Amino acid sequence: MTQSLTDKEREAMHSDFGLRLSNSMKQYGPLCVGIDPHRGVLENWGYSVDAEGAELFAMRMLQAASGRAAAVKFQLSMFERYGSRGFVALERALYAARQMELITIVDCLHGGLSTTISAIADAYFKPDAPMLADAITLLPYYGARSLGGVINDALDNGRGVFIASLTSNPEGASLQTAIRQNGEYKGKTVAYGIAATAQKYNKSVKGLGSVGLIIGATISQWLQESGIEPGDFTGPILSPGYGWQGAEGSDLKNVFHGTNGNVLVTVSRAISQSGPDMDALIESTQTIAADVRKALREAIDGTSTAPRGHMANPKGLRTWEEQ
Repeated sequence: MTQSLTDKEREAMHSDFGLRLSNSMKQYGPLCVGIDPHRGVLENWGYSVDAEGAELFAMRMLQAASGRAAAVKFQLSMFERYGSRGFVALERALYAARQMELITIVDCLHGGLSTTISAIADAYFKPDAPMLADAITLLPYYGARSLGGVINDALDNGRGVFIASLTSNPEGASLQTAIRQNGEYKGKTVAYGIAATAQKYNKSVKGLGSVGLIIGATISQWLQESGIEPGDFTGPILSPGYGWQGAEGSDLKNVFHGTNGNVLVTVSRAISQSGPDMDALIESTQTIAADVRKALREAIDGTSTAPRGHMANPKGLRTWEEQ
């Protein structure tokens, strides 16, 4: 399919996901509703803890998100636990989300050698993919460049990716802020090298790029050590950690100080705990959406109390492109 594209057509495809996500965020705000059918949540809702329960949960969460959130994110492992039936449930939920015209992200955190992850495009990106999604999440710890093939597959099909850079798990700090001993970004942190590699895919795109980062909302204490300045990144930033994991509006303001409308905050259990009553789910979604919108608006305005990253060039992106 992609070999027949002209350069202009390919350029349009590479910016497609970023454009669609940007438009959705402008219309509905920066909330991404996480669809994570945890065992405990299914039990609390009175649903069976199996593929059928997970599917029913997903469909109800989609209804709450529709018209109230910019995107939805499915946690693959919560469906995968049920084997083939779980994958069928996810396929159906993704199909329903597409019918609702919701932006879909599958949180699969795939990564590996380029030869082993080349099949991902068949699963998620191509028009006839069984789990067709707008974007997926990726792990870069086989080397960020190992993801080049699957990133290009996503872009060539008008899709996007989010690459883990500064995750919200506390144990991640020691790896992500470790100093690289060789290679293109020698002397920089691992997280910096990941972010710089991602930015290269976005540098020629006008507006929001299609290659994003995952930056947790709870990482402000080690943001400066990472050398990353989120406000300099021109792709989308997917941010977990708000609500159930402890991050509040002040954390969003501190971490994403100076960003420009490209942060997508994912919230799951803080919303789903209100279910299964639909009115309560909708009210919870709307309340959290308003809180997130307010915090990020203040971040854009520049209100912050946290120390910032220490990139050599205040424009940041030029530094990344030149190195």
